[in-house]
Amino acid sequence: MTDTAPFLRPLPLFWYLCAMGRVLGIDYGQKRTGLAVTDENQQFAFSLETVMTHHIFPYLNEYLLKNNVEGFVVGEPRRLNNTPTDATEFVEAFVRGLKNKFPAIPVHRVDERFTSGMARQAIIDSGIRKKGRQDKAMVDQVSATIILQSWLEQQQRKKTS
Repeated sequence: MTDTAPFLRPLPLFWYLCAMGRVLGIDYGQKRTGLAVTDENQQFAFSLETVMTHHIFPYLNEYLLKNNVEGFVVGEPRRLNNTPTDATEFVEAFVRGLKNKFPAIPVHRVDERFTSGMARQAIIDSGIRKKGRQDKAMVDQVSATIILQSWLEQQQRKKTS
C-alpha cells in the first residue's frame, strides 16, 4: 500500500517540542499602538499592525484567541539620562492592565530609546515615498518591530553567554 497523502501524517514529536508560541511586541502610545510579532520559533520579528489605543485590549483578546502567544514585549520610554519620560506613566498603566487582563502571559520590558528615529530611518531606507513616510501608523509598527527584534537579540545573547 502506497502512502498517497504524507501530508496527513502527524508531525514528529520533536517538531512539537521545538515550536514555541509567538511573542508580541508593543510600542504603546496614547493615540496609536504599534504591534509586531515573532515567528513561532521566536527567531524573527515582523510588523503586525497599528491599532488605535482605545481598541488595544479588544484587539489583543481577539488575537490571543487565534494565536499561541507566550509573552509580551513592551517598549519602555526613557530619556537619554535613563530617567522616565512623560509617556512612562501611561505605559506603566498599560503594563498593569496587560498583567491584570492576561496574568498567565509574562510581560517583558525593553528600552525604546531611539526606536522612533530608527523606524523613520528604516522607512526612508526602504524607498517609500515621502507621503508614505509621513504615515505615523507605519512608524509605530516599525518601532514595535525594532523593540521586539531588540528583545529577541537580548534573549539570544543570554543563551550564548
